[in-house]
Amino acid sequence: MAALKFELQQKDPLSGARTGSIITEHGVIPTPIFMPVGTGGSVKALTQSQLKEEVKAKIILGNTYHLYLRPGIEVLEEAGGLHQFMNWQQPLLTDSGGYQVFSLAGTRKINEEGVMFQSHIDGSKHLFTPEKVMDIQRSIGADIIMAFDECPPYPSEYVYAQQSMQLTHRWLDRCFQRVEETTGKYGYAQNLFPIVQGGTYTDLRKASCDYIGSKNAAGNAIGGLSVGEPENMMYDLCGLCCDNLPADKPRYLMGVGTPWNILECIALGIDMFDCVMPTRNGRNAMLFTSKGIINIDNKKWEKDYSPIDDGIACETSNYYSKAYLRHLIKSKEILGLTIASIHNLAFYLHVVTEARKHIEAGDFTGWMKSSTEQFKVRR
Repeated sequence: MAALKFELQQKDPLSGARTGSIITEHGVIPTPIFMPVGTGGSVKALTQSQLKEEVKAKIILGNTYHLYLRPGIEVLEEAGGLHQFMNWQQPLLTDSGGYQVFSLAGTRKINEEGVMFQSHIDGSKHLFTPEKVMDIQRSIGADIIMAFDECPPYPSEYVYAQQSMQLTHRWLDRCFQRVEETTGKYGYAQNLFPIVQGGTYTDLRKASCDYIGSKNAAGNAIGGLSVGEPENMMYDLCGLCCDNLPADKPRYLMGVGTPWNILECIALGIDMFDCVMPTRNGRNAMLFTSKGIINIDNKKWEKDYSPIDDGIACETSNYYSKAYLRHLIKSKEILGLTIASIHNLAFYLHVVTEARKHIEAGDFTGWMKSSTEQFKVRR
């Protein structure tokens, strides 16, 4: 089994932006990359062929918490893992479920051992320990698996953020030990990424980066951002983490964000992104386009027969009109949710693909500035 490899290819002379390739046994992922979120083994409203051919996704996410509860580990193991179960033969990443567990604030208890929580489905009680989360991710079978961490809320007092970070580090040691004493179930390598925490405190963030960097993992993630803190604070902390994490490993910023957030963070040195925003907002009539943001519910689009977005290479975005999509959304036709989701995800993949091209061309900074201004326009 071959462990993940990361090849750095090009660096932007005016920023921290860079291009590279993440090489897994299920395929090569060009970076920077955006990863659609397929929480329960499905990117909502899309088929796997649409993800591959229309969105041009190179890697997608599953979630340990949701997949553990439904369909359950027994089903996934009998299917041969999530790749086989959902018939997706490209790379997969699984989030550890830490964020989902900690969002159940009223129904979970945290201690040194792990987290006791109640299922949001039937109220049954479950214990997630670092060891169990690694075992679950072994059964799911993703190429990249995430460490079990605690994500402190914003705002958090310094002492809480510090204790939370230290707990995350102790859990990380247990995650690595469990991975080292077990093997993958399906004949290919799984790669554990640790997660930087530390709240909004720069000294804690740096300490967490130092601890996580010392693990020499295949890649490293930054968690606990985009949880309510001001945008500029997010950028400052992200930049600090990029400066203190190993440059020869991929850096994954979890749960961020808008197209301009992604460009700003690419400029700081981030390689990997995920967010539910493109699909969630698409299902609620908000479209991100190459010419700005559209609320397709608005009456101004009722008789606009031009393509949704002819500025990106996506057949769905080029084929259907704004008027037709508005009609579908207003009529609550399921097809409307599919078209909007395909378009938004295709746009996000377009953004990171264009970023890669401009980093390689040496004009990323200027392109990013003009693109960010355009993407923010409310149409």
